[in-house]
Amino acid sequence: MSERPQHRRPATFKLDDPGVVVIDPDDGSRPARGTIQITPETDPALLPALVEAPTLPVQRGFRWGTVFWSALGGLTILGVGLGVTRLIEDLFARNESLGVLGLAFALIAALAFVVMVTREAFGLIRLATIEKLHLRAAEVLASDDRAESRAVVRDLLKVAHQNPHLARARAALQSHADDIIDGADMIRLAERELMTPLDSEARRLISSAAQRVSIVTAVSPRALVDVLFVFAASLRLIRQLARLYGGRPGALGLIRLMRHVISHVAITGGMAASDSLIQQVLGHGLAAKLSQRLGEGVLNGLLTARLGLAAVDVTRPLPFTALPRPALTDLAKDLLRKREAEE
Repeated sequence: MSERPQHRRPATFKLDDPGVVVIDPDDGSRPARGTIQITPETDPALLPALVEAPTLPVQRGFRWGTVFWSALGGLTILGVGLGVTRLIEDLFARNESLGVLGLAFALIAALAFVVMVTREAFGLIRLATIEKLHLRAAEVLASDDRAESRAVVRDLLKVAHQNPHLARARAALQSHADDIIDGADMIRLAERELMTPLDSEARRLISSAAQRVSIVTAVSPRALVDVLFVFAASLRLIRQLARLYGGRPGALGLIRLMRHVISHVAITGGMAASDSLIQQVLGHGLAAKLSQRLGEGVLNGLLTARLGLAAVDVTRPLPFTALPRPALTDLAKDLLRKREAEE
């Protein structure tokens, strides 16, 4: 028979008592007889913070594809410029008034082109700034660097400065700038103050886009119309989310964001998770209540919602740490409640 363990009776002692021995939890040695063994518990505050891997694609080095398209674009601009020059010369040769009118149109087009290129460049720079903020915040959460956290918060306030809805949140965050707060805690505080209203608005935008796609694709007569509408709704949703979180993407910036969102969905396996969720939702008796077209509408709405969640991960300047990440299940419940209310 095994002997029952003898329980020590409660007793009081002083920490400076020579009979009190503090040992490491992994120490397998047995203390001397008559000593009191104390094993310190691990402080949860000292544990390393779990930080998600960066969701944004890593920037590569030299790209020949970029060189090719840049050179091709330069040749196209030169060809167009040469053609416009010959056209203006022919107009002047035919009539001086026509030449002046053609030259004025050419100058207006050149000015508009410069403005468009400048806006695209600023949009790409702003998107790159948000991406760097996301990566820097993730590094601060891992290293707990207090000085770097203040720099991240300052840059974040610059990005959020033009949003009038964040005026109170910016003032509250600036009031804590000189407080003694650890680096990781400062990033979490900035996330709670600045990202809470933006995350709520992002969820509303995603839910509205998913419901719109669900309704239109359920009543549209052609599959081509479904594809075009889902594509247009996805582009519009990504642009809205980027503007919400501080980015102002142009055409090139939107293409870049779309690539990042698709890459994020592919890396995280989001479509597989969406498929399993859809199978679970539609498999619990709901498929029998919905017609084929309504079921396709719900499916397209859920896929649009998943794409919107991936866009939030890409366009959000801070990683999800203090606030919960929006879940597809919650958006699916909203979509299904909307669908049941319409029946």
